[in-house]
Amino acid sequence: MRIHVATDHAGLEFSHTVREHVAAQGHEVHDHGPQHYDALDDYPSFCINAARAVARDQAAGVEALGIVFGGSGNGEQIAANKVQGIRAALVWSEATAQLAREHNDANVIAIGARQHNVDEALRFIDLFIATPFPGDERHARRIGQLAEYESTGAIAGHEIV
Repeated sequence: MRIHVATDHAGLEFSHTVREHVAAQGHEVHDHGPQHYDALDDYPSFCINAARAVARDQAAGVEALGIVFGGSGNGEQIAANKVQGIRAALVWSEATAQLAREHNDANVIAIGARQHNVDEALRFIDLFIATPFPGDERHARRIGQLAEYESTGAIAGHEIV
């Protein structure tokens, strides 16, 4: 599987460990930055680039997921979710990592590098990558509604005010 990784200065050291760990599992890792520590860097472009790469790969039929980091993971999740077709989930436990895939078919995971130690983050990532989306009708229906709203601003049969 192709894994796209991005962070900001707060997650840069974390990112090195994650990329090595994921590559050691046989995944193809693409780093979307930053390349060097800069305490004033801005995460949006890094995370958007990783999310766009995930969306492009998936549209082309390439199995791909994304991992984004920051101090809390919140901003990175928000940035990734600005990309059409991305469902980025902020993960803070093994359960949220697994449910992000099972219920939301999330294709990007966001983790707060200042909120978790490396071992915790690697467990979340391993679970996220290993958990398939089972395709239950109710979850697929809801994901479809989100995609419909994302592209049209409406959800057929539901009032959006």
